[in-house]
Amino acid sequence: MDDIQLQAQERFNVRQKMTLMANRYVVTVARPDGSEGEVVAFAQQKRTAIKEEMTVYSDESKKSVLFTFKARQLLDVGATYDVRDETGTPIGTFRKEFAASLLRSTWSLDQPGTTRLTGRERNRVVAVLRRVWEFLPLVDFIPFAWPYHFDFTEGDKRAMSVDKKFGLRDRYVLDMANPDLDRRLAIAQAVALDALQSR
Repeated sequence: MDDIQLQAQERFNVRQKMTLMANRYVVTVARPDGSEGEVVAFAQQKRTAIKEEMTVYSDESKKSVLFTFKARQLLDVGATYDVRDETGTPIGTFRKEFAASLLRSTWSLDQPGTTRLTGRERNRVVAVLRRVWEFLPLVDFIPFAWPYHFDFTEGDKRAMSVDKKFGLRDRYVLDMANPDLDRRLAIAQAVALDALQSR
C-alpha cells in the first residue's frame, strides 16, 4: 500500500503477538465488518531491547521501513518520541504527560504545522483499576483484560481514538476522524500506547 492509499484509510486494527523472545505488532486495515484486511505496518521488539526506540516496517517481510520512533532521552518517564520516515525526515512527535497521567493516562501528539492533539483515557474508573492491577503481585505476565479507550482531541474536536478490545490478547481499533493527521504518526502512537504505557 502506498502513502496516498494509507492516508485515505479511516480505521485500523492493531494486534500484539507475544512470543518468548519478542513482542510483535501487526497493523491492518479494518474491513467494514471489523475483520483484518491488508497488513500496513509490522514491528518486532525483542524483550531485551531498549524500549525507547522501535522500527516499524510496511509488512512482515521487514524489507521496507515505514517509520521509526525513538526517545530523545533514555529512561525518562516524560520523554519526547520523534517519529521519522524511512529517510529520517520528521513526521511528528508524541510524549506521555507524566504529571497528568498519575490518575488518567494523558499523551500529547504533535504533527508540526497542522495538528496538536491531547489524548486521554476516556473512563476514569477503568484508569484507576489499571493502576491498581499494575501494583498487584504476580500479575506481571497477565494482561489487564478489561477494555480501555483513548480519545485524542484538538480542543473539543476528536481527531482519533484508540479502543482496546476485551480479552487477554492486546487488540486495538484505531479510528481516524482527522483526514490531515498522518496515519504513520497515528499508528506510532497506537503502538506506543501498548509498548510504552507502563512508563
